[in-house]
Amino acid sequence: MTKTGFIIKNLFRKKTRFTLTLLSIVTAFLLFGLLQAVNVLFNSGADFIGASRLVTQARVSFTQPLPLRLLPEIEAIPGVKRVNWTQWFGGIVGENTQIVAFATDPLRLRDTYPEWVLPEAQWQAFANTRTGMIAGKQLAEQNGWKVGTKVPLKSNIFPQKDGSKNWTFDLVGIYDGKDEDWKKRTNLVYINFAYFDEANGFGQGRAGTYTVLLGNPDDAQRVAEAIDKRFENSPDETKTQTEKDFNIGFFKQLGDIGLIVRWIMFAVFFTLLLVVGNTMAQSVRERVPELAILKTLGFTDGAVLGFVLAESGALCALGGAIGLGLATLLGLSVQRSGNFPLSVDYSVWIAGLVAIVLLSVVVGLPPALRAMRLKIVDALAGR
Repeated sequence: MTKTGFIIKNLFRKKTRFTLTLLSIVTAFLLFGLLQAVNVLFNSGADFIGASRLVTQARVSFTQPLPLRLLPEIEAIPGVKRVNWTQWFGGIVGENTQIVAFATDPLRLRDTYPEWVLPEAQWQAFANTRTGMIAGKQLAEQNGWKVGTKVPLKSNIFPQKDGSKNWTFDLVGIYDGKDEDWKKRTNLVYINFAYFDEANGFGQGRAGTYTVLLGNPDDAQRVAEAIDKRFENSPDETKTQTEKDFNIGFFKQLGDIGLIVRWIMFAVFFTLLLVVGNTMAQSVRERVPELAILKTLGFTDGAVLGFVLAESGALCALGGAIGLGLATLLGLSVQRSGNFPLSVDYSVWIAGLVAIVLLSVVVGLPPALRAMRLKIVDALAGR
């Protein structure tokens, strides 16, 4: 039997124990791959390369509104093709079903988001209907909405001037995406900003964010810096970033995502160390007489050490590779759904390979050292 065959044979000595331990490692590295991908995503720097849209928000937080009087000043900056503004409306359907709804200018929305496909008549109806609303195809199908339906929505933020948070809108259009990627994102609602702004009990003339469409994506960084420079040291200081980074920042408002992820990974791997370490220690204890026989046959202490470390490494490598592979597939699935730009890329795999090596050494070295120091007489005597 070859040395490789000997190691594989020992791995499968206790099939049930091997299977359960392998599943533990696979699960741990599946979580590691996904969490590390999230960590990389939330800690990546701004990427202006190829950005066709920028989002301008208040410097302090996107929850702080900006006045609409900033609009002409942003439009006047060289490189800006078109500017739209939106205000987060929230939205609750029925008893407590949350949806994503924005108040916006209909025609500016059409110009800044050409990816949304809607018949011209419905765009005009949205612009000319005071209580108009358009909904994404996915969301409309989920709720059974048709063009012409009166849709009651509750806002989780904005009351009307009479204090009521119950709003009613006329569904004048159902939009789709221009391709498969954008079709998966048709889960939003847009309402006519003019009606919202007039009826809003919190005051008028305020935008949540500005969406800036660029004439040339190569100008993204320059335009972003120019916008922020324009309002620097004013009562309405701004922060301009790519649309992708704005969306990431939105999720960061939930808390320190990086810290949460790191603590979860620490808990997962601490538990994994206990599980795999106990498995390897028990495996070596059960084979003490066999290890003594190996030494009797002429295998050196170093060779016995290598056998146990190789066994530990093979177990961790197999489970880690399967777990990272599953994480990659799940990451691709999430990315294709269009809901979150999660990618288990090469950087995650590099971190995973480092984790596999460290795990193999930490759980394999103590029992390997015990096997190496084993004395033949004591082992065969059962001492």
